[in-house]
Amino acid sequence: MRNEQTTVIRPDLLQALIDHAEHGITIAEREGNDTILLYVNHAFEQLTGYSSDECLYQDCRFLQNGERQAALTDIRRAIETDQPIRVVLRNYRKDGSLFWNDLTITPYFDEEEGITYYIGVQKDVTALVNLQQELAAAQARIKELEQG
Repeated sequence: MRNEQTTVIRPDLLQALIDHAEHGITIAEREGNDTILLYVNHAFEQLTGYSSDECLYQDCRFLQNGERQAALTDIRRAIETDQPIRVVLRNYRKDGSLFWNDLTITPYFDEEEGITYYIGVQKDVTALVNLQQELAAAQARIKELEQG
């Protein structure tokens, strides 16, 4: 039986665990008005179609394909105030295909370096959003038929 106070995860094991997570995981830091990716795991590469070499040291905005969304304003505000946030937004893969991203961003201030890092977790919820849209359309159609 392990003593909880002495259990430490080896750095290489921690790296392997994050690399094998089911959902996309990113680590970023602010650089001026940009939030620069410092790390992306394999699931992020699979989700977006971008390799780590293509997206490291880039701002995450490349996933929005130049699109403006209310969620982006919410994200910027949360980052500026170092608050956690969870949003669902439209993102685009390298091949141009749309996916709905359930994105959670959590700030972490490293006192030693004096830098705030941002941990992002991305989950593809496209199927769920599509079902919600179909349900809303069906409900609108039923209401229309009831009134007509």
